[in-house]
Amino acid sequence: MKMRVSLAFLALAALSACGTPQERCINAATRELRILDRLTAEVQANIERGYALEEVTLTRDRWVLCRPLIPATATEAAQQSQLCLREERYIETRPKAINLAEERQTLAEMRKKRVELDRATAKAVASCKLTHPE
Repeated sequence: MKMRVSLAFLALAALSACGTPQERCINAATRELRILDRLTAEVQANIERGYALEEVTLTRDRWVLCRPLIPATATEAAQQSQLCLREERYIETRPKAINLAEERQTLAEMRKKRVELDRATAKAVASCKLTHPE
């Protein structure tokens, strides 16, 4: 038990110390830029495809073993296994109609915002490098 706790503590300590101060600062400074790039790529893919993809969470019933077979003992009779009906969630990707003109407008605005954000991010990264030299 002590070994598990020690290993868990070491893993937690290692995760909290990931990256140098400069890397953490740069990561924080470029977060919005990465988000915008991801969204821009998604809008671009939607335009190229002609439709969007949306993830829908659905449920279905599934039979699962909820009580295993318990063999007979000298004092008790065997108990049969039992199945139970459980609800299971799953994600399905479906096509979704989009307005291509609006998507193109959104993409153009995102590209303008990218230029502005790129300038601000470059200044923040330079500041990180000055504040936290390696």
